[in-house]
Amino acid sequence: LENGYNYRAIKRWTSQWKLGYCLLDCDKIFVPIHKDIHWCLAVINKKDQKFQYLDSLKVRDHNVLRALAKYFAKEVKDNSGKDIDISSWEQEFIEDLPAQENGNTCPIFV
Repeated sequence: LENGYNYRAIKRWTSQWKLGYCLLDCDKIFVPIHKDIHWCLAVINKKDQKFQYLDSLKVRDHNVLRALAKYFAKEVKDNSGKDIDISSWEQEFIEDLPAQENGNTCPIFV
């Protein structure tokens, strides 16, 4: 995997043709994250210029947010031909969410 994700594999699911709309026109892009036996959620929040991570086990995975930022910059470049400066975008771990108390209900939280 390149930078924590496979851009070519993702691109085929996020094309305007496949989605029916341009992903970059969205204020927020919700990205389900599968981590072997656990699901989390990441958000590209364009409106507030944040990369956000929600995990019902309260784990802070900085690698996911770094990969998300790299993916978004690549997506913008690929679709518009322009570079985007995301260096000032906040990386936020959302803490105010329900906590998972077992090992099998994470899909409910996502």
